[in-house]
Amino acid sequence: MRPALMAVQTPSQAPARDIAIEARRVGKTFGAGMLALDHVDFTIERGEFVSILGPSGCGKSTLLRVIAGLYEPDAGGDLQILGKRSNGVSEDVGVVFQTHNMLPWATVEANMRLAAEVRRIPKREIDERIEQLLPILKLEKFRHSHPHQLSGGMRQRAALGQILITRPKVLLLDEPFGALDALTRDQLNVELLRIWQEMRQTVALITHSIAEAVLLSDRVLVMSERPGKIVKEIHIDLPRPRDPRLTKEQVRFGQYVVQLGQLMGVE
Repeated sequence: MRPALMAVQTPSQAPARDIAIEARRVGKTFGAGMLALDHVDFTIERGEFVSILGPSGCGKSTLLRVIAGLYEPDAGGDLQILGKRSNGVSEDVGVVFQTHNMLPWATVEANMRLAAEVRRIPKREIDERIEQLLPILKLEKFRHSHPHQLSGGMRQRAALGQILITRPKVLLLDEPFGALDALTRDQLNVELLRIWQEMRQTVALITHSIAEAVLLSDRVLVMSERPGKIVKEIHIDLPRPRDPRLTKEQVRFGQYVVQLGQLMGVE
């Protein structure tokens, strides 16, 4: 009797990963030959939460704007969004910046509606999404409030709502809580974690906070000094769903913070 042969899975037979963002040799040069990004390579899978860390001025925000289609990358690289070559701004990609862009004379609900109306989403669908999102954002009691009547944290939650109502498949966050005080920022990180765990969109977060990156992320990408490139990828092997208090008490959480701090040159 011949011995049974074990099936060997060849690379072509291996299950294909569902990639949301794929960058290969992506660069960005501004006027006077200033090279901001140089041969950036990384992938982000659908439904994954990835943070990007790096020193100030390394090109993190530039990279995010290239992914968003707001900046055109240099020739020679390849940027794929949801399996298609990037060609400018896409309705599948939403961006939240550090400062909100809410209309001061409009209410929270009106600002959120406007973002959906610009996309020509039917009114009935907008009504349904509003009623779903306001409780998730904990803004149902403030739907008729104007931006100046909200705290900084509530304004940023409303700004996030402006993007979430359009249901982007990819969410790009450029230090959305960076201008807030430390306590409010920690509170909003808890809210962001909760919202992501409910909605499971693909998220790329730009941040300077190592602890924030470890708490929220599946992976952390570390960038070099300018011209920026990805120099290290750290997989965050902490169980989900993550309770912020219990997660921060884990030994591995502290180990990841120390490891990333060393990579960032933090003693």
